[in-house]
Amino acid sequence: MAIQLALGVDIGGTNSVFGLCDRDGNVIYEHSLPTTNYSDASDLVNDIHSNLTKEGYINNIVGIGIGAPNGNFYSGTIEFAPNLNWTGIIPLADLFEKKFTKPTILTNDANAAAVGEMVYGAAKDLSHFVTITLGTGLGSGIIQDNKLVYGHDGFAGEYGHIRVIPSGRSCGCGRNGCLETYASASGVVRSAREMESPNKHSSILNNVDNLTARDVFTAATNGDLFAQEVVEFTAEILGNSLADFVCYNSPAAFILFGGIAQSGQAFADMVKRHMEESILNIYKDKVEIRISALHDKNAAVLGASSLVWNDLA
Repeated sequence: MAIQLALGVDIGGTNSVFGLCDRDGNVIYEHSLPTTNYSDASDLVNDIHSNLTKEGYINNIVGIGIGAPNGNFYSGTIEFAPNLNWTGIIPLADLFEKKFTKPTILTNDANAAAVGEMVYGAAKDLSHFVTITLGTGLGSGIIQDNKLVYGHDGFAGEYGHIRVIPSGRSCGCGRNGCLETYASASGVVRSAREMESPNKHSSILNNVDNLTARDVFTAATNGDLFAQEVVEFTAEILGNSLADFVCYNSPAAFILFGGIAQSGQAFADMVKRHMEESILNIYKDKVEIRISALHDKNAAVLGASSLVWNDLA
């Protein structure tokens, strides 16, 4: 009997990564294509199909899971994603389903990450948790009673766009003061450029135009005082925000996922400290801050493919 594999697809603003995974989370094959090369989503779908046919895997696929920005689980569409070439509403799940003739599940990328943690990662022992993705933006995937929370329209869990600073930084969503403008990778860079400090001579500002969040966290680890201030400021805003978010659904844990989270447990502990300082008494010492267990794996492919195994379970 041929091995059964799930096709996981992660649609990114720059690249689209796809891979084939078995039920145990082993990535059997992986490839990527530049999303920016495709003005029409159907052309990307056709090229993924051609690649997997050429590699000899097309008959092993039992289902397709897709993680995408502004992905709507109910409709299977990407809707008005600001960082993609494709404008408007894109029926991506339908395009894959017709081309591959396999059941296809689409959701937003943070939701895919949450299911990935539940199936393969740091949340195998949890029924109630929230994954916070800390990348270029900030996303969230809410698991309640082992099920994703989608809301009535498929867009529940946009924690990154809860406004935490009235009249704060401008956000790509068109509003101001959203959490992701402070606690994402791009938010860290904005903080480094905007914050005033007696340690402003910091080495991280020697090449400010090309500064990355990784640069800031590395400098902080190496003792750079200004970088440490930026990291502390980031942890404080995120921790205070999570203290409020606990009131919504009382999760057992927040799982930090993405580039910033890869800086390690020290940052998670810092976020935890600020969360506990601000949290409502009834929730004190009840909510963990965990680091994703998928960082050393292909998290994007695993998260998307886990949608298939979770649905077939």
